[in-house]
Amino acid sequence: MQGENKNIILILVVLALFTGATIELSEGSTIIGIVLLLVAAGVLSRIRLTGDHSAFKSSKTFLFAGLFIMAAVATYNIVTRDSIGTLDSMTFIIGASLFAMGTSRKDLRQMGEFGLYISVVFTAFYFIFYTFFGMMGIKFLHFFDHYFVLMPTVALLKLTSIPVEIVAIETITIQGLTETMTIIIGGPCSGLYSMFLLIGIVVAYSRMEKIKLKKSLMILAFAVCVAYIANLVRVFTLYVIAYYYGIETMMVFHTHLGWMLFAGTAGLIMYIMNRKELLAK
Repeated sequence: MQGENKNIILILVVLALFTGATIELSEGSTIIGIVLLLVAAGVLSRIRLTGDHSAFKSSKTFLFAGLFIMAAVATYNIVTRDSIGTLDSMTFIIGASLFAMGTSRKDLRQMGEFGLYISVVFTAFYFIFYTFFGMMGIKFLHFFDHYFVLMPTVALLKLTSIPVEIVAIETITIQGLTETMTIIIGGPCSGLYSMFLLIGIVVAYSRMEKIKLKKSLMILAFAVCVAYIANLVRVFTLYVIAYYYGIETMMVFHTHLGWMLFAGTAGLIMYIMNRKELLAK
């Protein structure tokens, strides 16, 4: 049980680092994002599973495929002089994971497989919700941002008597103490990135530890709820910061500290639930 608790803590740290990396790479500092990815890889290597449940054996094919993918991502960004985005970083992680899986060291292969599950799940969800739905004209993201993020957080704001007005499906206006601000909900604010990452982590852990399907689905459902609630707390807190200190201060928190707030909230909720489960036993 002690090992399981340690794994949970490490998984939460990985969640925080991956969440921070995706937000930093897409909206903040590329250097910070890359550093967070490297640290996340190091933390992944510290997760000790109960047995050798790897679904993949070491192969030079993985090694060369990983090198090719990483080189392709790097070359593309150098040639186009484009900033490293969320999809770029996840594709690079897929390559790095395959490379690790092709090595002879068991711990590196384990880390690679864990990273592969996370990055592939994230990328699959990204293509479905951000690429495929966009091509098909499905406005799920606008619907989700409005009804599941904007509306609940605005309701919370009204309970605090902060003057707020909905002016569009994803846009609100806040009458702050220092200025009037128009804030658009979208991108990382929706919390979908964090949700995709958390789902990927649960899938990776469940697959590699051979957890039964029923229990895995329960953990998955709980993880989605945790990600959703944590993001509402994050967005609401950013609104309050904007009201008291202005839009510029809010953007600093949004880019560099918002993911920490999300991870901290998610970690606290999961810790409380884990403690209750232990007490129940």
